[in-house]
Amino acid sequence: MDLYTLITLLIVTAALFAYLNTRFLKLPDAIGIMVVSVSFSLFFIAVHSVRPELFTLARETVASIDFNWVLFDVMLSFLLFAGAFHTNVALLRVERRSVILFAFVGVLLSTALVGTGLYYLAAWLGFGLSYPLCLLFGALISPTDPIAVLGILARFRLPDSVKLNIVGESLFNDGVGVVVFASIYRIVLGGSGSSVSPGEIGLLFLEEAGGGLLYGLALGYGMYRLLRSINHYQTEVMLTVAGVMGGSLLAQQLHVSGPLAMVVAGLFVGDRARHYAMSDQTEEYVDKFWELIDIILNALLFVLIGVELLIIDFDSSYWLISILSIVLVLVCRYIAIWLPYRLARPWLTLDNKAPIMMTWGGLRGGISVALALSISNEVPDKNLIVAITYVVVLFSVIGQGLTLERLIQRLYRGI
Repeated sequence: MDLYTLITLLIVTAALFAYLNTRFLKLPDAIGIMVVSVSFSLFFIAVHSVRPELFTLARETVASIDFNWVLFDVMLSFLLFAGAFHTNVALLRVERRSVILFAFVGVLLSTALVGTGLYYLAAWLGFGLSYPLCLLFGALISPTDPIAVLGILARFRLPDSVKLNIVGESLFNDGVGVVVFASIYRIVLGGSGSSVSPGEIGLLFLEEAGGGLLYGLALGYGMYRLLRSINHYQTEVMLTVAGVMGGSLLAQQLHVSGPLAMVVAGLFVGDRARHYAMSDQTEEYVDKFWELIDIILNALLFVLIGVELLIIDFDSSYWLISILSIVLVLVCRYIAIWLPYRLARPWLTLDNKAPIMMTWGGLRGGISVALALSISNEVPDKNLIVAITYVVVLFSVIGQGLTLERLIQRLYRGI
């Protein structure tokens, strides 16, 4: 299938699923589209015994999509820039200490807790998962997905400090999680005799994460200077698109974190360029353009997550460990938020309900699925890791997403 045909099918499918949700289900966009998409996949699985040719055609079509490439090389940069561009930087600056604390320390702590917990859980259930592979799962499932978080939280009323921490953490921790994942993945591929030292891992983390932050600042400043030098909204919209596409491509060549760079660049342009480099007309067009990009790519992403069910190999023995892993991930998420929160409590503006809200509101999404699918087929027990990841993500987006409003009403009554 050629690229144009594939893109056309995805756009048509996303538009149809979005229409069905808007017309009938009336759920938050991300949740509704994913529910329709999963239902679509379950339908094809159900008719497998009656019309196997339909199932085979659908499965082959989905298998032809490189989900990891689509998300990380095409969609993620646009989605992160759009999310950061629409974030209130002035308010985020007030919460910067807690956002950094949760995005960096929280991810590392969660990775260790989830990995260790899965190792003992798998052993108890008779699965011989290696400790490095369990840590790899911890790394891919610990980052909260900014795409899911931004899409769902936008419609709920929360205290600004809590909402900004959830959104800010999700914008930064996916870049941190990707770097942690890449570091542990080197150990998994190297096996028990891996020569990768802690110093090498630390250097890789510093280069990818630190380099991504600095590069994003330079990219954002460069875009700001270009936007400030002209007043032509068509060209200025094109410059932001070129900055995201060219900037993410250069980040790959420089071996720095593209996701972190896009977040920093988006925050810089959304704050400084919006106030000092754009006319009112330009700001309106740039703002609406990136809002539409965000909506369209969000729809595509949740369609892709749903239809990936067609190519995931679920063994009946995977269900118990997958369901228990949902509990494990949530408990570890709470601990990874609560410990830094307690230690830094005097310097934070968050109330004592924040750890619960950040635990349940920290949704997993496409990033976790893409990282799981990117694991080499030569890695033992990859299918199990992918199955667990998919079940956790489904519960996170649909289960947690649908109950967020009720939790907010219980915790923050009267807002």
